Order: sequence, then structure tokens, then C-alpha cells
Amino acid sequence: MNSFSISTVDIIILTAYIAFIVIWGLKHGKSSDSQSYFLAGRSMPWWIVGLSLFAASISSTTLIGQSGDAYDTGLAVFNYNLTGVIVMVFFAIFLLPLYIRSKVFTIPEFLEKRFDERSRFYFSAICIVGNIFLDAAGALYASALIIKLIFPTADLQVIILIFAAISASYTIPGGLSSVIRTEIIQAVVLIAGSVLLTYFCFRQGGDYFYDLFANNDILTKLIRPMDDVATPWLGLIVGMPVLGIYFWANNQTMVQKVLSARSVDEGRKGLMLNGFLTLATLLIIAIPGLIARGLFPGLERPDMVYPAMVINLIPKGLMAILLAALLSALISTLSAILNSTSTLFTIDFYARFHKQADGRKLVVAGKITSLVIITIAAFWAPNIGRFDSLLKYYQEMLSYISPPIVAAFILGIFSKRVNGRGVFTGLVSGLAIAVMMLFFRDTLFGNLHFLLIVPFLFVISLLIMVTTSRLTPAPAADKLEETTFRKADLAAEWKGMKTGGWAHSYLSWAIILLVASAAIWIVFR
Repeated sequence: MNSFSISTVDIIILTAYIAFIVIWGLKHGKSSDSQSYFLAGRSMPWWIVGLSLFAASISSTTLIGQSGDAYDTGLAVFNYNLTGVIVMVFFAIFLLPLYIRSKVFTIPEFLEKRFDERSRFYFSAICIVGNIFLDAAGALYASALIIKLIFPTADLQVIILIFAAISASYTIPGGLSSVIRTEIIQAVVLIAGSVLLTYFCFRQGGDYFYDLFANNDILTKLIRPMDDVATPWLGLIVGMPVLGIYFWANNQTMVQKVLSARSVDEGRKGLMLNGFLTLATLLIIAIPGLIARGLFPGLERPDMVYPAMVINLIPKGLMAILLAALLSALISTLSAILNSTSTLFTIDFYARFHKQADGRKLVVAGKITSLVIITIAAFWAPNIGRFDSLLKYYQEMLSYISPPIVAAFILGIFSKRVNGRGVFTGLVSGLAIAVMMLFFRDTLFGNLHFLLIVPFLFVISLLIMVTTSRLTPAPAADKLEETTFRKADLAAEWKGMKTGGWAHSYLSWAIILLVASAAIWIVFR
């Protein structure tokens, strides 16, 4: 790899960009009341929802992690994105209407409406811990890796603290409005920068990818054998959908963007836009990561692939754009995590124990919470370096904690017999199993791939919830009114689409997304 240096012009452009993001975020912040601060007034149109979702989802575990995993094991990592697109369609049709119509601020709040406050507190606490130690810390660590390339002698912890301060500088004062408005800019920069990098990547190493594809190399395959270390084919069916539902439909950081939509239809169309952008990451993230395998063989850490492409393939003068794109992904994700975690603690805990607190006090509590969260994440972030890669760190931890939560939502929405006691018992049992997995994984499952462990944890939690519910009284009728799926609602909705024209329906976009996903699986099977 070439020795790295960055021009003064690039440094000036990059610094100016970061300053602009902070100023822009502060300018568009809203903190006059709790609804404005935590949900941007529920006023966002579909295109802002979609761009915001995309910017928040392209985190350290995608931009850095997926390109690194593609370098290490090939295109199989893109299966997470394809499965995610299918989950988005499922989310838009079945879950999103219930979320928005129930007027909840947080996803755990929905669990209380359907079950009881115990499930709400449990899920909220799990989300807060996960957001701090998985998501926020991961984004900070990835940011520090990039800056270490520019300033190799800089202290990792100092860099992390600086990035924490940058993200907090506009997220804490301005709330979700600041986060979403900056994410629009960051999404555009991210897409433009990634397209530019893809161009230079193909220009210098495209033949390597074409040769792999022509020779039917395993690195270009999405569907892998059962003994594949990356993604055994059965894991695509029984493991990835569970993780996908948690990430897109139960994750406060993602769902909060959709809750800010001004209507159910706008939220659905925003999800569909995000789906199309997610499919594009095959070309702008996964394939360039694979090409880098031929350009830069033998990298010590896969996580360094994307930065390596930026500093070795991009001419000086354009490098600032790519570094800005890279930092956009990380800062936007960190801001989204910070705001959503603050919302969880303030609404699910502070507001519950300070019932007389008005909107102004809730906003103040949210700001203080954000400061505490970013501080904890900043000091934990350096510990992530002990794991093989960011993607593996994130996915394996998520595979332990998400199955019980997904089981609770699926049963709660599609089964009217499951009650609060059953779900809480299943959630607590799932947590106990997750703790055991941290210490006895090899004893319990041996070398079984984590995607194949997920369905065991999911089914065990589901059975506990169903059995306990059957042995206890059925839930009250008021728990089912706005929280469970009804075929009549869906039928009336689809009938209205026929009257209004399918061309303007989110469902038309959904069908195109599903067909496109199937086509990609066929081409790279």
C-alpha cells in the first residue's frame, strides 16, 4: 500500500465540512417541547424519512464492517442488506401502521400498550445498553481508526473524545430535528462519495472482480454451502430475518425516523426509498470491498479496507470528499443513536417516575442523558479493538439479545392470546440464555455458526411466551385494540389503493424491491 499523506487543501475542506454540519444541525434544531425534540414534531415527508434512515443505517457496521467482510469472505455479507429489504417491506405492511397509529414515542412504549410496563422497562433497558456499548461505541471506534490513518501518532482515546464532542455539539441542543436535517446532507455526501470511490475502484481493479465472477468463484456467491464460515445458506432463512426484524422494526434508532413521518403513507414510502438505497450498497460498498482484496492483499485488519481504498485510490483534492463521506456515515449514525437512546431513557424511565414533568423538563432530562451516554460510549470504545472486526462484534452480540425481543413483537402483533406475563417471562428467560451464551457458547453449541444459533434462541423464547400465556388469563380487550394486526384493516387499505391508483402506492415500490432482491440473489447465486 502506498504511504499516506493528505494535502492541506483536503484537510481544510474536511474541517470546513465538519464545521458546516455542526452549524447546520444547530440551525435546524427544535427543542421547544418534547414532541419537537424527540420526534421532530411528527412532520417529516417520505423523502426525508428515507434519506435519514439510509444515513443512520450506513454505520460503522456497514460502511466499515461490510466492506471489510467483503474483503475477507466475499459478497455473502450483502445477504444482510437483501434480507433487510424484505424485512422493510414486512415492516411497512404489518408493523408500521400500528406503531404510528398508537402515537408512541418509543418502541418499548408500544410493548406496554400491548402487554405491560415490565416488558417496556426490560426492552428499553436492553436497547439503552446495546445502543451505548454496541452502536455508539462502534461508531466512535470506527471514526478513530480513520483519523489514525491521517495522524498515526494521535492517541486513540483523544480522537474518540473529539468525535464524541462533534456529534454531541448539535445533537444534544437540537434533538431529532437536528439529527434528521444533518442526515439529509450526510446521505447525499455519502452516496456521492461512495459512487466516486466505486468508479476509481473499478478503474484500477475491476478486472479482478470480473475474473472472479466469470470463474464462478465462491467469493462472488451470495448462497453458500452449510459449512461456509461467512453465511451458511440455512442461516439466510432461519437467522438473518430475526436479526433484520430487530434492526429495522424493533430498533429505536431506526424506527424513530419513521415515527417522525407525518403519516403512515409517508413513513412507508420513506422505508421503500431506503430499501432502494440499501440495494445500491452492493455496488458502492460490497463489490468495492471485494475488489480491494485484489488491490491490497494481506491487510492486517479487514476494518481498514475502506480507509485503505480512500487513501490509495483517490487523487489528492478529491480525497476530502471521500473522507467526508466516510465521516458522514459515522457521525450521522452516532447522532441518531445518541438521540434515540436519550429518548428511550427520558420517555421510558424519567417521565414514568416524574409524572408531573412538563415538556421543558423532559427536554432538559433528554439533554443531560445524551451527555452521560456519549461519555460512557467514548470511554468504552477503545475496548472494541480486542474483537476480530466491527461487524463480527456487532452481529454476534446482537444474535444473543435480539431473538426474545423479536419473538415478543411477532407474537404480540399476530396473536391475541399472548399476555404480558408470558412475554415478560420469555424476555427474562431469553436474557438468562444470552448471559449463558457469553460464557458457555462453545459448550452449548460448539462451532455452530451464530446465524444457526439464532433460531434456537428465538423458538425457545417463543415457546416460553406461548406456554406461560396459555397457563395464565388472556389479555384484556383494551390491550388489543390498536396493537394487533387485523385482516380487515389490510383488506380495506388495499381496496383503497385500487381506487387511488397503484402507481402512487407504496406497495408498487415494495413489489419492485422484492423483484430486484430476487434478481440479485439469482445473478450472484
